[in-house]
Amino acid sequence: MSNVVELDAVTKDFAGVRAVDGVSFAVARGEIFGLIGPNGAGKTTLFKLMLGLIEPSAGAIRVAGERVGGAGFRNARRRVGYLPENVVLWDNLTGLETLRFFAALKRADARGCAAALERVGLADAAQRRVRGYSKGMRQRLGFAQALLGEPALLFLDEPTSGLDPPSRRDFYDALRSLRERGVTMVLTSHVLAEMQERVDRLAIVREGALAALGSVAALRQGIALTLRVQLTPREGGDGDALAMALARDGFAPTRDGNAGLQVVCPRDRKMALLAALAPLLGRLRDLEIREPSLEDVFVGYTADAPR
Repeated sequence: MSNVVELDAVTKDFAGVRAVDGVSFAVARGEIFGLIGPNGAGKTTLFKLMLGLIEPSAGAIRVAGERVGGAGFRNARRRVGYLPENVVLWDNLTGLETLRFFAALKRADARGCAAALERVGLADAAQRRVRGYSKGMRQRLGFAQALLGEPALLFLDEPTSGLDPPSRRDFYDALRSLRERGVTMVLTSHVLAEMQERVDRLAIVREGALAALGSVAALRQGIALTLRVQLTPREGGDGDALAMALARDGFAPTRDGNAGLQVVCPRDRKMALLAALAPLLGRLRDLEIREPSLEDVFVGYTADAPR
C-alpha cells in the first residue's frame, strides 16, 4: 500500500520549547493509525503540523503525495477531514445549517449534508438548533462535518469524547466502513481500551519524540511486560497440589482470594507455562490468559514521562 502521510525528522519549536523532536513515521492508505501519549507529549502539535495549520521548524511532511505548505497542498487538503478535540459550533444554527456552512467553507457539495447527518445518527435532529444538542450530539455533528466532501484522509482528535458506549461502538463501526472504502484515518484518544482492538498501528510519543511505533502485538513484544494466567480448579480441586506441580517447573502461583490461582509469567516463558499446564488440565475448570493491555504497553513506554 502507498503511504498517505509521511513525516521525516519533523521538529517544532515554540519560543525555545521543543514540542516535537525529530519525529518520523508513515501512514499507509486505508490504515487506522493511532497517535497516543501523555498530556503535553506533542500529539495536538503533530496534528496541526500534518494539517498544515503550523509549519515545522525542521523536517518535511507529505500528505497525499504533496509537501505540506507546498504549491499542491491546497488541493490535497480538500480531501482531508478534521475533527478537533474541542468542537466549536454555533448554537443558533440547526444541525443541517451547520453542515451547509462547513460544506461552503470546504467547497463540498451541500447535497451531501443530509447523508452525513444520517451517517452519524442525527437525521432526526437535522432541524433542531444546536443549542439543544447534548455533548455527544455535538461531537457527532463535528464528526459529520469532518465527513463532508468524501475525504480520503481523516484526522480525528479525541473523537469519542462525550459519546456514550453505544455511540462509541457506532463510531468505530463507521470507521471500519470508511476503511473498507479506502479512507485513511489518524486518531488520538485517551481511552486506550477502545483503541486496542481497533487500530492497525500506533505511534507512542513522549516529550515530543517518538517512543515506539508498531501494532499492539509488536509493541507488546518490544517491552518486557508479563502476562497473567488465571487458573480455576474444578469443584473440590486441590489448589495447593496445582501450585506445587507448577512450582516444580519454576513457576510461583499465588492465591487470588476466590479459590483460584494466578501465575505471573514473563512473555518468553509463555510456552513453557502452557507445557507445564498441559498434564494438569483435567484438574482445571477454567483457564484465562490475560495479555498486557494497551494501557500496560503505554505505561511501559512512558512511565518516566511527566504527568
